[in-house]
Amino acid sequence: MGLKKRERAKGMGRRNRRGGRERPGPAGFLIVDKPKGQTSHDVVDAARRWLGIRRVGHLGTLDPQATGVLPLVIRGATKLAPFFGSGRKSYVGTVRLGAVTDTLDGEGEILKRYEGVLPDEAAVRDALANFVGEIEQIPPMFSAVKLDGVALYKLARQGEEVEREAKKVVVHSLELTRFDSPDAEITVECGSGTYVRTLAHDLGEVLGCGGYLSDLRRLQSQPFGIEVAHSFEACEEAARLGKMDDLLIPPEKGLEFPVIQLAAQGAERVENGGDISPGTLERSRPGTRVTALGPEGRMIAILELRADRRLWPLRVLPA
Repeated sequence: MGLKKRERAKGMGRRNRRGGRERPGPAGFLIVDKPKGQTSHDVVDAARRWLGIRRVGHLGTLDPQATGVLPLVIRGATKLAPFFGSGRKSYVGTVRLGAVTDTLDGEGEILKRYEGVLPDEAAVRDALANFVGEIEQIPPMFSAVKLDGVALYKLARQGEEVEREAKKVVVHSLELTRFDSPDAEITVECGSGTYVRTLAHDLGEVLGCGGYLSDLRRLQSQPFGIEVAHSFEACEEAARLGKMDDLLIPPEKGLEFPVIQLAAQGAERVENGGDISPGTLERSRPGTRVTALGPEGRMIAILELRADRRLWPLRVLPA
């Protein structure tokens, strides 16, 4: 970027898609404790309002009924979203036994009720063991999964149900933490793409009494935990005081790559798409990725060591 162009960007910020100027500020992650009843996109829209910008995204949808960790990517950190697709998630949820709903959670209409005696705690514990490890799940109709470019939930709202292919997901642990019939509280640690609603429904099927997810809270979306999440109210207050940028986690803190700091010449070359010497990483395996900081400490890029023993930029963050 030329000097005049750089000065204009610093002075007036970046144009957003509506033609206005975005408020300048740092890139980073904003971890929101999503309230019940809000969609993930509702939270993204709120963050755009809090920060006065348009460049905001999220790292994985959380159902409107659910609460908890929703990581947002802010400004230039939106370029880092592809590096967060496979992290572990952890949840605490409540399965209500004895009924089945069309959405597999408490927001839907009850399709059928079980009239018999509900299973006891021991039976629930035994049944949960069926869902640990690599399992297959059929995505719910009320989900963002797309069929021929159309989200399934849009078809479901029109009363349509289509055949969905089962997909493999990984459940690392699944434990019963409280049992008060008809409610069974579970904690789940799982891989990306796992539907806890489907776990609740399938648990009810195995038990023969039906079940749906009546409550869900996400405690972790790796590497971010609930301890670094900010409530909606805290974000509103920070926005009112003009301190939203103080809540952001620097982009390099959210990545799990080694960090290197570049001198001015190397940083300028990387920002222009050029490769640099690997230095002490020369003996590392090709494919090794690192986070590169500029001389002032700002993250500027993710670099990858290639077979030619040079570090090449995979993603360059805007200044």
